[in-house]
Amino acid sequence: MSLLIRNGRVLDPAAGVDEVQDLLVVDGRIALAGANLAAPPGVAAVDATGKVVCPGFIDIHTHLREPGFEYKETVASGTRAAAAGGFTAVCCMANTFPVNDNRAVTDYILARARVEGVVRVYPIGAVTRNLEGKQLAELAEQAEAGCVAFSDDGQCVMNAELYRRAMEYALPFGTPIISHAEDHDLARNTAMHEGLVSTELGLTGQPAAAEEVMVARDIVLAELTGAHVHIAHISTAGAVRMVRDARARGVRVTAEVTPHHLLLTDEAVRGWDPNTKMSPPLRTKRDVEALIEALADGTIDCVATDHAPHALAEKEDEFAEAANGIVGLETAVPLLLDRLVRPGLIDLATLVTRLSPGPARLLDLPGGSLGPGAPADITILDLDARWTIDPARFRSRARNTPFGGWTGAGAPWMTIVAGAPVVT
Repeated sequence: MSLLIRNGRVLDPAAGVDEVQDLLVVDGRIALAGANLAAPPGVAAVDATGKVVCPGFIDIHTHLREPGFEYKETVASGTRAAAAGGFTAVCCMANTFPVNDNRAVTDYILARARVEGVVRVYPIGAVTRNLEGKQLAELAEQAEAGCVAFSDDGQCVMNAELYRRAMEYALPFGTPIISHAEDHDLARNTAMHEGLVSTELGLTGQPAAAEEVMVARDIVLAELTGAHVHIAHISTAGAVRMVRDARARGVRVTAEVTPHHLLLTDEAVRGWDPNTKMSPPLRTKRDVEALIEALADGTIDCVATDHAPHALAEKEDEFAEAANGIVGLETAVPLLLDRLVRPGLIDLATLVTRLSPGPARLLDLPGGSLGPGAPADITILDLDARWTIDPARFRSRARNTPFGGWTGAGAPWMTIVAGAPVVT
């Protein structure tokens, strides 16, 4: 619980700090920062020379699958994957079995996290009972039990009147409604993005409008109710434009983007790899460019992995029938460091902001800063570490990634939670 981190480049965007310092952790909290700090008796020291010391990274969109789908992932395996990937906290979505739409399931997840989790776990409760989009879940009960947001992620709540009521009921709790913006009718039975590639491959495509019409609706409802709506896994240039315009009007709308939507386009589907099948689907080069620009200028508030583990059999089906989604906790930070920061598409401070203070502020979570008194949740990066992504070595139970075999430089070096290095 107590530790001295020596000679690291402390990068704390929330405090405007970017300089070589020592960092003293006492009883699980940041006690002091400065040059040449003396280690109190019995306090272990970590030499971070040449490394970057950041506030702990937070992933606000993770599927831990427990309870109900432990063959895909568990709280134990998922949090170890998170720690290996540099994340000190994860927020887990409600599409478990049973669905996390009541206090009993929330309590179960938190109990498992206390016993087997190695990073902090924050549950996200369901908006509607059993994710069916017909009747509101017990939002007050879930908030009281510890849910930090509400989402039917994986399903879009198509009933606008019901979604309006959800936004209104969530207002007293100060928690956002996280929108899976995907019109069921426009997206039905589609396997990828609708465009040139889908036409050439003969696959049924989902138009960008499937996302954009629901983003537009949710912005209108947020403006009507004054609620905070958060757009999950935003993927199109049109959706980005609407979020940017709404924020300029003062609407409480925020957004996240996944690493795969920043790094891949629908051209990746030409290889027929089921690991390139996801929801929302991979979009065009123009969309990717708009997403990177929005991440850099702050229109997009944070990066979230949408870590979606599946069993091998669920991904080995024909492309159109394969399950949607990929794992991301162990690949996100290395990929973003190498493919976005190294070529200068965004700077390191911006990436750290979108991985730590951004998500902490968005969900009002502890962390996001290395200031005195803050929780000692710390991610240390080695920007020169060389890597090759090998799914066989994942801590996650799942292997479904399109990034296997990719190489690059820059990776998490150490993950510290409440002052203790996590061993994965």
